[in-house]
Amino acid sequence: MITIIAAIAENNALGKDNQLIWHLPADLKRFKKITLNHHIIMGRKTFESLGKPLPNRTSIIITRNKNYKVEGCIVVHSLKEAIEAAKVDENPYILGGAEIYKQALDIADKLDLTIVHQTFDADAFFPKIDLNIWKEVAREHFTADENNHYNYSFVTYIKS
Repeated sequence: MITIIAAIAENNALGKDNQLIWHLPADLKRFKKITLNHHIIMGRKTFESLGKPLPNRTSIIITRNKNYKVEGCIVVHSLKEAIEAAKVDENPYILGGAEIYKQALDIADKLDLTIVHQTFDADAFFPKIDLNIWKEVAREHFTADENNHYNYSFVTYIKS
């Protein structure tokens, strides 16, 4: 099973200037719990926005730069190579960015999304989810609180 994991706004915004636009500690906690001990696949810019390999996960970075190297990470040059490198994991996670999500939508089995119930000015967007292909199987809604300043939902889709 290949899972895309993302936090997106209602207008499919992902980020701006290679950064997340919002801060939702509940989403970060869930992300850590879900991806722990798995392979995580991401583009170079997404990796660089994280700043370092995430603990207790195997980071696979996709880049066109054949000379790019990061200690403690696997560097590949296509999504296909990344999936091959992650084949020892029964459920690798694809973390983005926007271009990687667009490529991965065809091969993913599951979408694990945090939907922030707000629209944002952004320069990176998640691809449109075709509800003829993806079926919603779970949704949990949460109201903004002192730590999480926006209403949000955890939503899971599987390919139908």
